[in-house]
Amino acid sequence: MPKQVALFGYSGHAFLACEILYDTNRSILGYFDLSRKENNPYKLPYLGMDESLDKRRIPAYTDYFVSIAQNQQRHLVSEKMNGIWGKPINIIHPTSWIARKARIGQGVLLGPQSSISSLVEIGNGVICNIASIVEHGCQLGDFVHIAPGAKIGHHVSIGSGAYIGSNALVKPGITIGKNVIVEAGTIVTESIEDLNILEKNP
Repeated sequence: MPKQVALFGYSGHAFLACEILYDTNRSILGYFDLSRKENNPYKLPYLGMDESLDKRRIPAYTDYFVSIAQNQQRHLVSEKMNGIWGKPINIIHPTSWIARKARIGQGVLLGPQSSISSLVEIGNGVICNIASIVEHGCQLGDFVHIAPGAKIGHHVSIGSGAYIGSNALVKPGITIGKNVIVEAGTIVTESIEDLNILEKNP
């Protein structure tokens, strides 16, 4: 019988995680967050604050997933939890496509209709959201977020913590630095250094 899953964070991104978990016949134990959420569409039990975690409070048969959309916060919680509970699960929708020669890290979410092509390397804690496309030979660092509908051309390198907005297009061979933000709908035609924000083209 599959293990129950505890979620860390419970808002919009967690709602997508819930849907994928239910689509793959996984049971959700509940959620950890800084406070109990009034908006609780899945009627999940509140498990407490993530600052006071103790593995003894949770059954040994429980898996976990960090369901926080914001990259830096997801990274911080993931590092903490890895030291307490070990490796997180991946959440992969049945309609996503993953090439046989792709490599995927831990704590990754692949949304419905996402596509991961051959020889792609995906780090830990990465989000490839609904209908996103990552073409062959790409490298995605840890805790990258590829938003819905974004398309990443072949042999693109994306640094850790970067965010590629909805329906953005990254041309082949581009290098995007760490913690870069590419706004929704942007066409990226040149490489971007670390810590930059690329706005949508006029």
